[in-house]
Amino acid sequence: MFGTYFRVGFYGTKFGDLDEQEFVYKEPAITKLAEISHRLEGFYGERFGEDVLEVIKDSNPVDKCKLDPNKAYIQITYVEPYFDTYEMKDRITYFDKNYNLRRFMYCTPFTLDGRAHGELHEQFKRKTILTTSHAFPYIKTRINVIHKEEIILTPIEVAIEDMQKKTQELAFATHQDPADPKMLQMVLQGSVGTTVNQGPLEVAQVFLSEIPNDPKLFRHHNKLRLCFKDFTKRCEDALRKNKSLIGPDQKEYQRELERNYHRLKEALQPLINRKIPQLYKAVLPVTCHRDSFSRMSLRKMDI
Repeated sequence: MFGTYFRVGFYGTKFGDLDEQEFVYKEPAITKLAEISHRLEGFYGERFGEDVLEVIKDSNPVDKCKLDPNKAYIQITYVEPYFDTYEMKDRITYFDKNYNLRRFMYCTPFTLDGRAHGELHEQFKRKTILTTSHAFPYIKTRINVIHKEEIILTPIEVAIEDMQKKTQELAFATHQDPADPKMLQMVLQGSVGTTVNQGPLEVAQVFLSEIPNDPKLFRHHNKLRLCFKDFTKRCEDALRKNKSLIGPDQKEYQRELERNYHRLKEALQPLINRKIPQLYKAVLPVTCHRDSFSRMSLRKMDI
């Protein structure tokens, strides 16, 4: 019933007033990126000529200096509605999350040496938040973008976000009503399965094996450590739920999942139990005069 949203940017003097303008397009909910790309490519290809129009395939910021001035470029990116944390308490239902939408977000992975993807310790992420001049649903199916904000996530922040997403998926699959055993097993397999044990474990080994030298990273290190504690608890809950749903033919599969979980938990234990001492200092120093002060106060009250 509701829409799928895409950001479309226009680049090149052939577009006239549209040059360097960005819009958010609302399409039917089942529209894929390839479909809207094909449609716009056909429309503007007829207008300017197929040899003149070029579609920019990535979502990186466009550098106009690198573009051919004799060509017309369009850049199409899938975007999702974006809400601040405080907004989520009022946007509870599916309708709430698809009505009165003005802000949208898309993510672009990148590394400092120019590649899109790299090792875990090299992987940054750029979140781009777009604000439109009007809210969807609207009388028009495209609305111009009037504000753009960028947030850069460091590699450890990317890891925190990924682990939070895995944990949320586990929680959703565990508490789904009615229960969906296939979905639950698929999420469990992706979390503790033998083929992907390297995933969460590698993240922990890369970011939690040593306490960072930079005090600015202490909070992120601690947050990721707590994310892993929550993740292992959710895995345990999901395994317990799966055990209550399966039949006799899946007992061995359940035992294999449990063995994988215990291996993963054992490998994570020393990493997630390593606290940063500087974060756990007492807020107020305890003095030896505390008891005597209390007794003196009580005597005054008796008087």
